[in-house]
Amino acid sequence: MNRNVIITGASSGIGRQLAFELAARGDDLVLAARRIDTVEEIARDIRAKHPERKVESRALDVTRYADVFKLVDDEAKRLGRVDLIVANAGIGSNGLIGMGHFDADRKTIETNVIGAMATIDAAIALFRHQNSGHLVVISSVAAFRGLPGSGSYSASKAAIATYTDSARVEVHGTPIKVTTLYPGYIDTPINQDMGDARPFLIDVGKGAKIIADLIDRGVQESTVPVWPWNVVGRVLKMLPTSALAKQLKPRKR
Repeated sequence: MNRNVIITGASSGIGRQLAFELAARGDDLVLAARRIDTVEEIARDIRAKHPERKVESRALDVTRYADVFKLVDDEAKRLGRVDLIVANAGIGSNGLIGMGHFDADRKTIETNVIGAMATIDAAIALFRHQNSGHLVVISSVAAFRGLPGSGSYSASKAAIATYTDSARVEVHGTPIKVTTLYPGYIDTPINQDMGDARPFLIDVGKGAKIIADLIDRGVQESTVPVWPWNVVGRVLKMLPTSALAKQLKPRKR
């Protein structure tokens, strides 16, 4: 049976490619993002490639928190059920702490933490009502360690992973599944300004396929791809501060 799926942040990157991947696997989609023109175009492209699939587009800024709850509630009523919600919307920010980047850092937290929390809360509320459902939250390997020049992004991904872990514990023993995924470097606009400084880079098509496979398996947590990031993530936690600080040398402080 095909699933009814909501994906936030579906206008580019992982969200966009995952939409194509899930449609190819037989799912019907609701694509939500701030750029409604872009998600409408993506929806048309998916319908043209998979005419048997139902694909709808919705405008959504996850920092308009009430709108997140309204979208989930409206789509649940329209569709009759929602089987899978992917909390993917997020932004990146770069800049050293104390160097005038606070406004960008604040926006990162508002989107990646509070916006994602709203999505998770709305999803879990719906799934409790349905007594079924699968929540997937896209964190990042940046959650494993506070990376220099990416303090707010690392903090946001660590925070939302911890919040998702609480949700997983709270629904343990119910038919509700909760998955946290930690992508490494996947070639998307959020990291393309980093140039060659993206170890173990994979293309977005491969990344979306791995994510879809992990969703279908119903895993609780996983890096993306599993190897080598499942090892690298553990190493990052143990890496001496001096080793990470060496990354700052080419940067302007």
